[in-house]
Amino acid sequence: MEFTLTTTIKATAKQIYKSWLSTQGHTKMTGGVAFVSDKIGDSFTVWDGYITGANVALEPYNRIVQSWRSSNFEDHEDDSQIEVILNEGDSETKLTLIHTNVPESGEHYKKGWSEHYFEPMKHYFELLNKA
Repeated sequence: MEFTLTTTIKATAKQIYKSWLSTQGHTKMTGGVAFVSDKIGDSFTVWDGYITGANVALEPYNRIVQSWRSSNFEDHEDDSQIEVILNEGDSETKLTLIHTNVPESGEHYKKGWSEHYFEPMKHYFELLNKA
């Protein structure tokens, strides 16, 4: 299974990219404890260890590709992959998330991305950019 989600966030592509790949930034923008890196091949854990993976490809301020699995994945299931594409406009950035190789039971991840990433990120960057 795979799906594509899009949202717009009132932040620069650089702000989103740097926050996604920073332990402090990722934790602040999602509200879940994260340990991440901005180096290809490095592993990460987010949402208190619920999600794990590694950086596969990084194009600064444009694209992030990561292997991704939640603790709900069965042992025999391969990691899925996320691709985050950032397209900056005038005062906001369009974020496109492509999630591939998702287990058939993973329909709920669509809602999870919205509730646990997109909504908290919008709120975080709105407050950050008001200051």
